[in-house]
Amino acid sequence: MHDAEFHLWMTWLEIALAVVTCVALLVINAPYGRHVRRGWGPQIPSRIGWIVMEFPAVGVFVWFYAQGELRWDLVPLALLSLWQVHYIHRTFIFPFRLRTKGKSMPALIAAMAVGFNILNAYVNATWLSHFAGYDVSWLWDPRFIIGVSIFAAGFWINITSDQILINLRKPGETGYKIPKGGLFRVVSCPNYLGEIIEWTGFAIATWALPGLAFALYTAANVGPRALANHRWYRERFENYPAERKALIPFVL
Repeated sequence: MHDAEFHLWMTWLEIALAVVTCVALLVINAPYGRHVRRGWGPQIPSRIGWIVMEFPAVGVFVWFYAQGELRWDLVPLALLSLWQVHYIHRTFIFPFRLRTKGKSMPALIAAMAVGFNILNAYVNATWLSHFAGYDVSWLWDPRFIIGVSIFAAGFWINITSDQILINLRKPGETGYKIPKGGLFRVVSCPNYLGEIIEWTGFAIATWALPGLAFALYTAANVGPRALANHRWYRERFENYPAERKALIPFVL
């Protein structure tokens, strides 16, 4: 099978996985974080799990990208930079800011994430450096400018929302509290909303099926998670703000 044809099949596989993942997560809460529970096999420390499962999005992505003849073109380099800004933070900064002492996650969840991140790295990195062929004029195309702006807004929402969650507990404290401030005023999971916005922006900036595939998968993965978290907050806290939605302000 020709490489371009194989790449297209892998892209459609990612879109299919988005559908399967969304349906599965609407039925079963992924057992990590506040939903962690036994019965999912061996456990590993949460911080190690985060690093292991996110690393392919940094290292494997760069490896696939480096194989392409277009790797030194300006537009692929710019899009590579956006990708790495998110995932270097997610892999090497975010896990060390979490208060994860004594917390664990199933090794199976980390392994599944590794598998997806390898597929996603292949689909998007290979597109950028092998097949895309962007002219340098794409850097001032409205789709690229709008996409990058949306990506930046989503990244800001994501990291500032994570900061609010991290600051909920003082050193030595355990348990959960109602998050307040920022977009938590209107939704329970603005960190997930930020991720969806980020990769929607990336999809617009690439204007290509691989970017769209990842945007769809992101929404399919974190959308049901946001709904589950919202239900958890409302069940746990009697005084949880009634007007607060799960993911989309004033809508959902």
